[in-house]
Order: sequence, then structure tokens, then C-alpha cells
Amino acid sequence: MVSVNNRLAGIIALADTVKENAKQAIDSLKAMGLELIMLTGDNEKTVKTVATKLGISRVIAQVLPHEKEQIISMLKEQEEKRIVVAMVGDGINDAPALARADLGIAIGSGTDVAKETGGIILIKDDIRDVVTALDLGRKTVSKIKQNLFWAFSYNAGLIPIAGGVLVPFLGVGIFGWLPMLAGLAMAMSSVTVVGNSILLGRYRPNFAKKRQKIEEITHPKEDFKQAEYSLQTTTK
Repeated sequence: MVSVNNRLAGIIALADTVKENAKQAIDSLKAMGLELIMLTGDNEKTVKTVATKLGISRVIAQVLPHEKEQIISMLKEQEEKRIVVAMVGDGINDAPALARADLGIAIGSGTDVAKETGGIILIKDDIRDVVTALDLGRKTVSKIKQNLFWAFSYNAGLIPIAGGVLVPFLGVGIFGWLPMLAGLAMAMSSVTVVGNSILLGRYRPNFAKKRQKIEEITHPKEDFKQAEYSLQTTTK
């Protein structure tokens, strides 16, 4: 309350603001099938208001740093679910929980203690990078599995040939070709694995793809206006 000469002149209100793009990041994490918990030491009423805006249903508020660590430990010990617990934080109060979690993600704009503790450090102050880090990690694991499949396929395909499975059809002379076939399989295996891994460089976050589509839709209109203006100028 603000008073002038003992009379009410105004009200000053303070409120926690939601980070830009936070809602988009939360929705993306939900779409990935992840369970979200807001774990904070702030006032419960304020936290619930922010959580409602973001669409987070589970809130644990007014907890101390060591209590955050205890909660993370409790979540990890739920063996019946066998879940992997990730913690995202930027303050010194988050450091113990970041260290305890299976995956600690520190925001780059946070404290040095949090960044030293986190397993992943997000350079930009953009919460959507949490989604990008998790999605890129999944795609990397997928590429590793694909590369293992192709590597084993090439080797498994030549084992029967080395054992003589083609001898009844091509004769004993096939054994003279085995060194060349082995070298070819090794080269093809390497090319396939490397080529498949290079494709990962084409990865773009979903929000970047959406932004690119918006730009593609917007720019032609601007180009059309410029072309129309040039045509009018030329006519005059």
C-alpha cells in the first residue's frame, strides 16, 4: 500500500513471472511422456499459481536444499517404477539435488555451484533447451543402436560364407574371394556407420522447425510487397 498524507494513493504488487517459452517447454516435455514435478523453496501459494499457468499438476513447495536432495533420492528409490530422475536448476540451493539426480541439468545463467554440479550445462537461458538436450540424447542412442545393427549385420552375413555355405553352389574357389569379401564388408560397415552418424547433424529442435515454417510463410509476403513496390516505381 502507498499512502500520501495518511490517505491511500496506490498499491504496489509484486509477482513471480514465468520465463519466456517455459509453457512451450513444459508442453513438449509432457508430449515426450515425462512426469513433471515443480520442486522449489518458494511460497506454496505463489508456486501453485505459477504451476497452474504452466500446466504442472504436481508441486512440492517450501523445501530446503537438503530436503530437495532427499526428495530426489526418494524418487530414485521407487524401484517398482524403475524411473530415471532428472533435475533442472540454476541456483546454489539446487546443487545438492542436481548432484543426487541421475541427470543434473544446470541453466547457464545460474550460479557457478549449480553449473559445476550439473551433468549438462545449458549455455543459453532458454528452458526449451532442456527439451532439446533430452530429445537429442534419445536420437543419439537410437543412432548407436542402428550402427550396432548394421555392424553386426555385415559381420553376421559373412560368417556363413566363411564357413563354406556357398561352396556347394560356387565351388571351393569361393575361398579365394573371402579376403576381398571381408575387406569389402569392413569398408561398407564403416561407411554405413559413419554416414548414419553424420545424418544426426541434420537434427533441428521442434521449436526451430516451427520458427522456420513461420518465416517461410511470412517472407514471401514481404518479397511480394517489395516486388510490387519495384513494379510501381518502374511504371512511374
